[in-house]
Amino acid sequence: MTAIGPNGLGFHHVAMKVADLDASLRFYVEGLGLTRVYGWGEADSRAVLLDIGDGRMIEVFAGGSRVEGDRPDGAVLHFAFRAVSADEAFQKALKAGAVATMEPTDVTISGDPPKKVRIAFCKGPDGEVFEFFQSDDL
Repeated sequence: MTAIGPNGLGFHHVAMKVADLDASLRFYVEGLGLTRVYGWGEADSRAVLLDIGDGRMIEVFAGGSRVEGDRPDGAVLHFAFRAVSADEAFQKALKAGAVATMEPTDVTISGDPPKKVRIAFCKGPDGEVFEFFQSDDL
């Protein structure tokens, strides 16, 4: 179980609907190494929880459709995986079929104080955008 903060809350999962659940499961399980925790339903009502490796999850639902162009209102902009090496995670994702949208790059976030991070972005099988985020202290 993941940590619960002092406010009684902790992050559990991000959910997405995909056009081809089996292809998405191959990508996330075989390609990126996530673990299938639980599944339910049939046909376009199937869903699966995948552990990203630390008890936090991605929930993947069947029954989505491929949409070109703009995302609908309320869509998740992207989700980020914490990575020991953004470069290695990025290469692993590309080998699994992801499409690169931003090569691994060093970035300074101009907060107070500024923070140096290394990030990379890809698109998954259904066009979902995800980031690999490497930082020592964020």
